[in-house]
Formats: sequence, structure tokens, C-alpha cells
Amino acid sequence: MSSRRRTPRTKPVKAWPYPRYAAHRGAGKLAPENTLAAMRVGQAHGYRMVEFDVKLSGDGVPFLLHDDSLDRTTDGHGRADALTWAELAKLDAGSWHSAAFAGEPLPTLSAIARWAIANGVACNVEIKPMPGRERDTGAAVALDAAALWRAAPVPPLLSSFSEEALAAARAAAPDLRRALLVERIPADWAARLSRLACTALDVDHRELDAGIIAAAHQSGYKVMTYTANDPHAVAQLATWGVDVIITDAIDVIRP
Repeated sequence: MSSRRRTPRTKPVKAWPYPRYAAHRGAGKLAPENTLAAMRVGQAHGYRMVEFDVKLSGDGVPFLLHDDSLDRTTDGHGRADALTWAELAKLDAGSWHSAAFAGEPLPTLSAIARWAIANGVACNVEIKPMPGRERDTGAAVALDAAALWRAAPVPPLLSSFSEEALAAARAAAPDLRRALLVERIPADWAARLSRLACTALDVDHRELDAGIIAAAHQSGYKVMTYTANDPHAVAQLATWGVDVIITDAIDVIRP
């Protein structure tokens, strides 16, 4: 038997596949947020990555909505998880924005996945659980995302402000990349990213400077930011090396 010691094999590091610019909630302010119409408008403005929010209906179907209540962006009322998907599918999620989008429905995660894969658009899926549903939402969204994008060249990037949701997503679909969303950068940000096996830190753009971005990169993490809408601020963030800049100003900031 040879006495030579074998060098252990290591898995190759996957390249970061996401564009630098992402359209916030699909198309920022130009179309009703978190709808398929918004995704199409974002793409029409040259964006090849969209960010959107996903939660669960009363019967466990992942669908797009930012708020805990239906009141602001649909003609429904009350808790978003008080209705089944069959009931949610009947709501108008476009008229609140403008008459041009009247009748636009709430989309399921599966509908967005089909559109995004067919059109070569990368997705940042923000897990947005209803209060008390952090763990089951994180697991359900991650499992569905892994199945929906199973054969896609660019898998979705999951993110959340809820560490409980991210932990559940990690357990359910460990191969999907995750980003921790924070409003302010905590002193133990690196420890939190490590504990959750996240790939990226996603933070309010006003919290960032060249030093924190360099520190994150040196630690092996990507940096994402929301919601930078001023062209001068966006240019500075790009100069500092921010990896994904999420913006509402898709008609002003050209990707």
C-alpha cells in the first residue's frame, strides 16, 4: 500500500450568478408591486433580476404580498393568511396603483418561477412570514423554490429579516443561497451569517460604507442593499463593490 497521503477533495466554489441590479418588488413604483405585471415592467426596463415578497395563504400556498394585511395593495381586507388561495386569487391587486392595472391578480410563487425561468430573470425571494408563522413559511417557501427552480440555470436567492425563517429554509433546502436582511448592521453580523450559513448580508443602503463592504468580502460574504434610488448613491455603492443593488428607480437607474 502506498504511504502517500491523499489530498482531500474540496467542492468547487460556485460563481455568484446574480446581476448587480435588481428591480424592487418587480418594478418599483411603475406597476403594482409584487405582481406579474410588475415583473414584466422591470424586465422591459432592462432588469435581469427581480426582488419580491412571499408569504403563505391560509391553506399554505406561497404567494406574493408585502404587508401582513390585504388592505393597502388589494381590494381585500384583513389578515393576508385569513383567506385560502382560491379566495386570494379573486382579489384585484392592481387597481390601487392605477386604472391601467385594474384586475391584476396576486401571483403565486409558482407562477413567478415559470415566468422568470422562461425569460432568464434571476429572483431574490424575500420570505415575508406572517407573525407566528416564521418557521413554516421559511420551510415551505424554500421547499417550493428548490422544486420550482430545480432545473433552472440560476437558482433563486432567498432572503429574510426573520432568522427563524432563514434557519427553517436552510434545513429544508440547504443548497439554496440565503441572505440575512437587516435594517442596521449588528456588531455580530459575521457570526449571524455563519450560524445561518448565509451567502450574503442584505442591508439598508444608508448603513453601508467602503469599510463594511470590504470586511464582508474579506470574510467571504457578498453584500446586497435596499432600496437605493438616487443615481449618485447607486454609483457610489457600485464603486464600493456592492454585489446586488435593489432599487425602485428602474426608469432612472440603468442596469
